[in-house]
Amino acid sequence: MEEIHVGVTLLWIAIILLAARFSLVIERWGQPPVLGELLVGVLLGNLGLIGITVFDPIHDDHIIKFLAELGVVILLFQVGLESNLREMGRVGVRALLVACIGVVVPFVLGTYVVGPWLLPGLPFYAYLFLGATLTATSVGITARVFQDLKILRSREAQIVLGAAVIDDVMGLIILAVVSAMVTAGSFSLGMVGVITFKAVAFLVGAIVIGQLLAPLLGRGLSTIHSGKGMKLTLALSFGLICAYLAGEIGLAPIVGAFAAGLVLDPVHFRHFAEPQMVSDIRAHLATADRELQGKLNEVIEHHSKHHVQDLLEPIGNFLIPIFFVLTGMSVRLEALFDPKIVLIALIITVVAFIGKVVAGLVAGNVNKWIVGWGMVPRGEVGLIFAATGQRLGIVSDELFGVIVIVVILSTLLTPPILTYIVRRQTPPIAS
Repeated sequence: MEEIHVGVTLLWIAIILLAARFSLVIERWGQPPVLGELLVGVLLGNLGLIGITVFDPIHDDHIIKFLAELGVVILLFQVGLESNLREMGRVGVRALLVACIGVVVPFVLGTYVVGPWLLPGLPFYAYLFLGATLTATSVGITARVFQDLKILRSREAQIVLGAAVIDDVMGLIILAVVSAMVTAGSFSLGMVGVITFKAVAFLVGAIVIGQLLAPLLGRGLSTIHSGKGMKLTLALSFGLICAYLAGEIGLAPIVGAFAAGLVLDPVHFRHFAEPQMVSDIRAHLATADRELQGKLNEVIEHHSKHHVQDLLEPIGNFLIPIFFVLTGMSVRLEALFDPKIVLIALIITVVAFIGKVVAGLVAGNVNKWIVGWGMVPRGEVGLIFAATGQRLGIVSDELFGVIVIVVILSTLLTPPILTYIVRRQTPPIAS
């Protein structure tokens, strides 16, 4: 039986990967591929509405779920590698401000305004979960859009990515606190302090300790072998270990993967550069002046880091589409059949959009629309928050339906809107 199950899973994976190529059609319309992958997932997940249920087992397949989670970890690791810690440090204050506004405004509006107004009679904890859900930002979706548009190195992207990490930590703290309040019936400032301390300590510790250990690991492993395989092993293992450690202390593994990518500077891979290239450059270094030496060293570092990204790309091409297709399959279109639910959801969606877009106003001397809209997608993060509340018996089916529609709209509308804003900007953003 196990052998048959694995065989069927392999077939599902092949179907997902082939279906995800629909993103090529989306690209012809000038939209990022991630939108096509999400739409394919929505289609496959809702074919049961017309009596086609053959694809339903995909969503419950544990192997595919694991591959999807691994896919988003790889995506955030890649994003971290393409990001620059020093550049993010320059926008750190702005990223913090954007994150704070992007968490506080949606949480207050959801918990104390639109929740009680549009859904009267629910327990206060339900409104807390609605507010917590609206704080979420799906950094994976925005990062993929920035990656597709080749603007990951822009100041706007760095602010959004930095803010998204802070936003994710703050959102997880809120979720943990609200869940603890529901479970225990109360909460303490001490509990909030412990959760917050763990989150901040991990990020700081990962960066500081990682900067110390990564060069030692790189030098040690290169003495065993300096080829592509060892280089990929170092990078991938480091990313997965950081993701594991983040999960162990109660944070999302994607936070650890992103932190690992930030930590790994080009210098950590210089011992793994292609032997022939290195020997040629070293020969020139011996007789070169200081200016030329600096330029040649830059070539080694640029090649080293970008070669790691090239090595990771096939892995990402395999795993990342699985994540986005499965995220789309989590969307249930039945909620759209109830006009009352749809109307409430549309109003809350507008509030959800406003709560994040206004965060761009404090982004400084950059395109504030890009920053604000970059924070809008809720994606899988919003669904996780809502599912947690439903599992605890606080989020009703009606409220869950509302949240699902908000997630659908914020997930599907943001990529084309963000793409339009980026492409109409003149002069274009330098990547």
